Formats: sequence, C-alpha cells, structure tokens
Amino acid sequence: MNAPFPGMDPYLEHPVLWESIHARLIPAIANQLQPRLDPRYVASIEERVFVEGPQRRIPDIWVQKTSNTGPVAVAEPDTDTAVVLEVNDLEIHESRVEILDLYNSMKLVAVIEVVSPTNKAAGPGRESYLDKQREILARECHLIEIDLLRRGRHVLSIPDWRAQELQPYDYLVCVSRWPERNRYHLYSRKLRERLPRLRVPLAEGDPDVPLDLQSALEQVYVEGRYMRRVRYDEPCIPSLAAEDQAWATERWLAYKMAHAELFPPSPPPQ
Repeated sequence: MNAPFPGMDPYLEHPVLWESIHARLIPAIANQLQPRLDPRYVASIEERVFVEGPQRRIPDIWVQKTSNTGPVAVAEPDTDTAVVLEVNDLEIHESRVEILDLYNSMKLVAVIEVVSPTNKAAGPGRESYLDKQREILARECHLIEIDLLRRGRHVLSIPDWRAQELQPYDYLVCVSRWPERNRYHLYSRKLRERLPRLRVPLAEGDPDVPLDLQSALEQVYVEGRYMRRVRYDEPCIPSLAAEDQAWATERWLAYKMAHAELFPPSPPPQ
C-alpha cells in the first residue's frame, strides 16, 4: 500500500494542506486519463480565478501601531492608540481538468472539478464555483465533481436533499452527463472505504474511460512526501469521531512500522 489509509486520508483535508493537494491532484488525474483518451481527446488543465477579500482563510495582514505623537493631525489630543490592519485582496487560482475533442475543433466534452474548502463556504470562492457550475451545465458537455472534504456546505450539482438519500457517507463524486441533466451518477464513500474507480463520459459513440481516484490520490501522497509532512501524531483536522480517530491512529502506526525505511531516526542533538 502506498498510503496509510485504504481510501481518503482525512489528514489531507486540513485547510493548510489542501491547496497543495489540489494542485497536485488535478495533473495526476489528467496524466492518468491521457493515455486512455488518445488519440481523439486531450486532457487540458485550466484555471478559474476569483478574488478573496477579508473573509479568506489565511489573510496577509500588515500590522502597525499608531501613536498620538508626531505630525499626525487628530480632532482630539487625548485618544487611545489604534491598531491598523491592512488586508489586501488575494487572487485565487483553482485548476480543473477539461477534456477536449481534437476531432471536433477542440470542443469541450467534459469537465472534472475537485472541490476546495473555499467552494464549500460562503464567499467569493463558492460564488465563483457555482457560477462556473451553472455555465457548464448549460453547455453540451459532461460535469464530474469530486468532493473529498467532510467539512462545509454541499456544493455539487445534485440537489442536497437528493444526495442525503445516500447517507451516511463522507466523500462523494457526482457525474452529470449531458443531455441527461436530471440523472446523476454518484459514487459515495465512507472514510474506511477505497475511493472509487469512476467512469468518465466522452462524446456520443465513444465508450467511457475509467478514472481510478484512489490511485491518483496515492500518487499525490507519495510524490508530495506527505507521509513525512503530515502531523499524524495530533488529532485530525477537521476532527473525526472518537472511533474513527482511534482507527486512523492505528492505521498510521501500522504504516509507519511497515515502512521504517521512510522514517530514519533523527540525528542526535549536537
């Protein structure tokens, strides 16, 4: 096994880690698909750009204390010292996979989105995602949405009340095939289950191609050296139920023991 968990690694959902996970997972998906798409299709990586304001997750803040001394003009001479916070808007880039038809003037055939925390929280990130979602659903192309995040509001194209019929689940993949917009192909998984091998639809007449999501995630895990970066000795963020946390800790210790070569002892202090 290339990763400590049989399915999604819940520690990778940490908001600080997810940006790098997302950045690696998109090309891993595209590269896995491309040999199965040749020679007619190309898996292109495109970006959606939006601006996050003060509500973003990790603001860049410049802090300066002001004083009532010096050449600053004030209405009242006896005032308290203020703390000035300057928060600059941050341009966010979120990538996705677009499958293009080389035989048909590079027509867009399918879009694969991997959901981010900003997409599942109120704000510009969610608004941008939903705008793009509506645009894609209005076109003659398929939409595949991958949600590997337990925390946050439902954002996939299938209505939340309909998805609730699959509960309990932790992770969900939704495939909306054109032109059957009222029919959804869903892959739901719980924490301890392997992530799905899903079917990616193409142009009419061509068979679907498989996407092994678990394999793509494990590739990201290994290439990003997350086994030595994640703080597995601390409780998971977002938190797990007590029994799931105990299971996750046990899985990690077993993985670490089985791959001792990846964890050389720390050098003695000088």
